[in-house]
Amino acid sequence: MSPTGGRALLALASLFGATGVALGALGAHALRGALGADAGAVWQTATLYHLLHAVALLVVALTALRAGTAGLRTSALHLAGWAFAAGIVLFCGSLYLLALDGPRWLGPVTPVGGVAFIAGWLALLLAGVRGDGLR
Repeated sequence: MSPTGGRALLALASLFGATGVALGALGAHALRGALGADAGAVWQTATLYHLLHAVALLVVALTALRAGTAGLRTSALHLAGWAFAAGIVLFCGSLYLLALDGPRWLGPVTPVGGVAFIAGWLALLLAGVRGDGLR
């Protein structure tokens, strides 16, 4: 991946980190009385996965930036980063909307986002096995 690709992933990690904190605070404070117990638990799950994968994306982005400037292979890192980003949007986004009584057709979107998370972790495994971004 070029340094530009790593910068894009770093920007996404920063955006997802900020939105994860903001949405977590929204759920804990502004929506506390509005969400029932089940919807509140769904919101908390979305926030947990959102923030966890924002941090994972940050690690991938920083590794890719370092590797890209050193001329090392980064394709698996690139795949992992974009899979994490897709997972945040699809998995967490659908859960946030479902917690707010969003349309029920979003239900099948959630596992697609979960598969994106799994793909991201497997791509990260591949990067480790192949040594992408590592010397």
